[in-house]
Amino acid sequence: MSNPGEHMRQFPITLFYVLSTAGYILAQPAATVKLNLHDAEALALQNHPQVQAAQHEVSAMNQRIDETKAAYYPALSGDVTGSQANPRARIGAGFLTDPSLFNRLGQGITLSQLITDSGRTPNLVATSRLQAGAAEQTVQATKYDVLVRVNQAYFGTLRAEALVKVAQQTVAARQLLVDQITALYKNGLRAELDVSFVDVNLSQAKLLLLQAEDQVQGAYAELTRSLGSQQAATYQLEDEPLPPSPPPNPEDLVAQALTGRPELASLQLSRDAAYRFERAEKDLSYPTASLVGVGGALPYIAQLSLPRVTPHEYEGIAVNVEIPILNGGLFKARRQEAHYRALEADQRLRNEVESIVRDVRTAWASSTVAYQRLDVTAQLLRQANLAQQLAQGRYDLRLSNIVELTQSLLNVTEAAIENLNAKYDYQSQYATLQYTIGALR
Repeated sequence: MSNPGEHMRQFPITLFYVLSTAGYILAQPAATVKLNLHDAEALALQNHPQVQAAQHEVSAMNQRIDETKAAYYPALSGDVTGSQANPRARIGAGFLTDPSLFNRLGQGITLSQLITDSGRTPNLVATSRLQAGAAEQTVQATKYDVLVRVNQAYFGTLRAEALVKVAQQTVAARQLLVDQITALYKNGLRAELDVSFVDVNLSQAKLLLLQAEDQVQGAYAELTRSLGSQQAATYQLEDEPLPPSPPPNPEDLVAQALTGRPELASLQLSRDAAYRFERAEKDLSYPTASLVGVGGALPYIAQLSLPRVTPHEYEGIAVNVEIPILNGGLFKARRQEAHYRALEADQRLRNEVESIVRDVRTAWASSTVAYQRLDVTAQLLRQANLAQQLAQGRYDLRLSNIVELTQSLLNVTEAAIENLNAKYDYQSQYATLQYTIGALR
């Protein structure tokens, strides 16, 4: 028989083991994931919840087509009815006639079939098909949204990692300079002011490194989110070649965007669906013809006299034509509402066209400037390196002071940062340009 006291003594040990194991798991470094841009895009399209949600929306809209098409087919239902009433009773309220009540038990089936509703059902089916098509285009638009975020996060991560390398090189170079100036100061060849200046520069470089490392972690988190994942990871990314220069004129891109953007296709289909639904609402004012058939058995019925004269089986068929006359203006209001919804869809489409034209021109201008920055920042870096070498030589010959040297070092760091920013900015801007014209694959 187990001892409760022994169990109580073992509980803290077990709890400590569980907490220690959990702490060990949480303390493990995030996995390193090797990726290139193509793999990152494929992962995002496969895993991102927005893409999956849009795909489920398409599946739901396809079911709506079947829902509206159901009116084309007969409806069959079965019934079993048993009733009991006081003898010779009739229903006195709620009906225009006074039907008799009988104790009875019966079962049967009812068949109903729409003959025509003056075109309303075909218009509703067409509306559903157009809405499903719009949902399919929305899936493609969602994929484009995911892809452009992946591209931006990917190049943002590459930029952050490159900035860390620049910061590390800057810290190493300035640490070496501090060591050299300190040694010269100890030998009486440099002033204490020189040591103070290079110490300040070293501290600035260390701050730059801390900021760069923080940006890398933020970039990793953003890339993880864009991939449709929540698992923490560090990334080893492959650098991508620079894309070609943007075209000299944006107008061809505008024309391409107006035919290639899935958002426009989705809104066009939604607009067409709105007009078909307006026609369907108009059809409410026209006659509807339907067929109804019944059949079954009545094994028991309590008659007032014998022998029984009510047949044991029953069957019947009827055609009903319903002609709307007055309903308080309901159908007119529904038709007008559908008309205004269609006009609204027209304006939403127009607004999207204007937004896309603006986005293309803005993205083209930004990518053009970003492309021009590549040569400018490369030249800036070359000039900064040359100026730093000259400043170092002048300082070694005691022809200049420490301020000139430290300023040249700062210029080199800033130029290196501008140069890497220009590279990854252009790659990101070019991806955005491809997105705006519907060419991001």
